[in-house]
Amino acid sequence: MTTQEDTTHHYLQRAFELLGIDGGTARHLLAPTRELTVKLTIPMDDGSQRTFEGYRVQHNWSRGPCKGGLRYHPSVDLSEVRTLASLMTWKTALLDVPFGGAKGGITCNPKELSVLELERLTRRFVQAAGPLIGPHTDIPAPDMNTGPKVMGWFYDEYSKRNGFQPAVVTGKPLELHGSHGRPAATGRGCLIAARETLAAAGQELAKTRFAVQGFGNVGQWFARLAVEAGASVVAVSDSSSAVINPQGLDIQALSSYKSETGSLGGFQGADKLTPDEVLGVDCDVLVPCALGHVLTGTTAEAVQAKFVLEGANDPCTVAGDEVLRRRNIRCIPDIFANAGGVTVSYFEWAQNLQQVRWPESQVNERLDQMVTAAHGALQDTMRRHDCDMRTAAFAVAIDRVRQATELRGLA
Repeated sequence: MTTQEDTTHHYLQRAFELLGIDGGTARHLLAPTRELTVKLTIPMDDGSQRTFEGYRVQHNWSRGPCKGGLRYHPSVDLSEVRTLASLMTWKTALLDVPFGGAKGGITCNPKELSVLELERLTRRFVQAAGPLIGPHTDIPAPDMNTGPKVMGWFYDEYSKRNGFQPAVVTGKPLELHGSHGRPAATGRGCLIAARETLAAAGQELAKTRFAVQGFGNVGQWFARLAVEAGASVVAVSDSSSAVINPQGLDIQALSSYKSETGSLGGFQGADKLTPDEVLGVDCDVLVPCALGHVLTGTTAEAVQAKFVLEGANDPCTVAGDEVLRRRNIRCIPDIFANAGGVTVSYFEWAQNLQQVRWPESQVNERLDQMVTAAHGALQDTMRRHDCDMRTAAFAVAIDRVRQATELRGLA
């Protein structure tokens, strides 16, 4: 079975070959700098004790302090965290954000834990990983099943031992020194990436039909912003249900319905689909915003879109990617498409260090500038090497990390 780690290494090797990078340099760029595994024992609400396993991987710090999310999910393991830390290295480099890559996670099912148990677990992780964390060393952020509330707990627990340090973590509530524009940042970055890619292909965003797989933070914000920009969203799925309306869904109403019922099923003004069927919906752009490896060699054959916008991390297997390339379906890769989150996290970090706050208009404008500049670098590399967008994205990122590594004398 091909893992997400195998998939990322495959894409990286393709870019290494394009750039003519030798084995020794490639091995250095692939290897994580530091990995931490911790046992987290907390009291449960029923008086018992339970032990969870947590991880933090710092992949590369050549370009700056490590940056990456903290996720809570039953499938979290060291291999997954290692892969996602690597992706963060390339993502920050591609967007020219002055960070290296990191990732963290705790193997747990947050749906089975109370709010108090989640808070204890978060604080225990901060205590265990604290020596490796800091505003100039490693800055966590929200990820799957974490958010502003968890980041607030993280900030508070770290500050108990280190004083006022809001820059230690990003994605915090606005009232705890968070940034305007952060909740929507990943979805907004996806939309800018789509806009620039479509424009380069001679197409208009306002005439584009999207299908969105996954209706969490990224999927909902992307869908809302796409509709505001004049596009239509014809299908949406979550983990257990899906709906379709070829004329376009009322995303505002759908978001309210999802919030009230916890599901998309039964929404009026749309027909039902199974979640898997969304991948094969007739649309211009398919937007996977859920878990990784959903587009396999089999499911990619069913895709009817002309573009795939990777809102999720690593949604394509190697076989799925090969199928999309063979079918001339352009894939807008995750390290470009969903980099809006880490970019605005960088803005939050910068604001915290300076103890200032930017208006949301400034955050959004700067995000637009950085994603647009990254697309320009991608286009130049695609033309120069006659390669696909994913290979170009990794090539731009690898070259920037390699230069920083060599200039610092780290390899």
